[in-house]
Amino acid sequence: IPKVTIAWYRNAGGNNADLPVMCHPIGGGRDTPTLHKADDLEGMEEMPFKELFKAHSIVMCPTELSATAPMKVVAKAAGTGPDGLRAATMPGFTEAMVPALRLDYGIINKRVNMLKDLIHVAEQADLVFTVEGTEHKLTLDLRHRPGHASGGLFPNNGTAGNLPSGEAYIVPYEGEIAGDASRSQGTMPVQIGDEVVVYRIEGNKAVEVLTDGPASQEEWRHIQAEPAYANLAELGLGVLGDFGLKPTGSILLDEKLGLHIAFGRSDHFTGGTVGPKDFSCPDAVIHLDRVYIPETQPKVHVNSCTLTGPSLDRVILRDNVFIGL
Repeated sequence: IPKVTIAWYRNAGGNNADLPVMCHPIGGGRDTPTLHKADDLEGMEEMPFKELFKAHSIVMCPTELSATAPMKVVAKAAGTGPDGLRAATMPGFTEAMVPALRLDYGIINKRVNMLKDLIHVAEQADLVFTVEGTEHKLTLDLRHRPGHASGGLFPNNGTAGNLPSGEAYIVPYEGEIAGDASRSQGTMPVQIGDEVVVYRIEGNKAVEVLTDGPASQEEWRHIQAEPAYANLAELGLGVLGDFGLKPTGSILLDEKLGLHIAFGRSDHFTGGTVGPKDFSCPDAVIHLDRVYIPETQPKVHVNSCTLTGPSLDRVILRDNVFIGL
């Protein structure tokens, strides 16, 4: 009989922050109580997360804050053998996401693997945006990095990823090789509320905010306080928008709807080098996706995304729509 355990833990402090050492397992039956605040954990049985993971081969994380980064680390460390585990992370999961679980993940998996194969061999991605008639160009250096596919299928131990899912993604090169600086550079617009913030990118980092306004000022303060936040941590290509899904307000699903670029932590992806050690404290650790679809950034239009590399020069996105898939 499969063993089911529901385990609670105290707030990790932020999306993709490391999990606490201890958790509180309370069983997994229909009558298992729902806890509402951390004080409810007082006096309850404690168990190290390490022990919990050793005792279970499948882990599902429908958490408020994303546990994707730490669970990728856990799954990789546990290995691919019979004593390993696989994990589906579902941060911010709501009833509105249920339709995304009903899609044909065989088709989705094929599509994201096509994109993964392209970004895997690409040496750079050139993106062109338009904001109120002004064109912005951003180059992301994809050298020295593998492409990844998250197609919603987790058949083997040693893997962890989002569910719902449907994206190919890659960590831009962060310049960690001596004498080989990152070539990521350009200007990157992001709509935050009603304001479009424009960052100047150099060496795969946001080194300046070119706009002025409340959101721009707040972003510049964040970058100055936490330089690791300025790192461009991911180029993601979500495909679920092609299946008619719309944003729900949860980044878990919304990032899978189209192009997205993330700031901050990257070490939970193969090749990424920026991790908790680079932030001032656990509460400051962040991996923040900016999703480029009309519903989330109506003032920012994605003209195109072109992948180039050895024997590769291919436009994969034009006017917010994937082409050639």
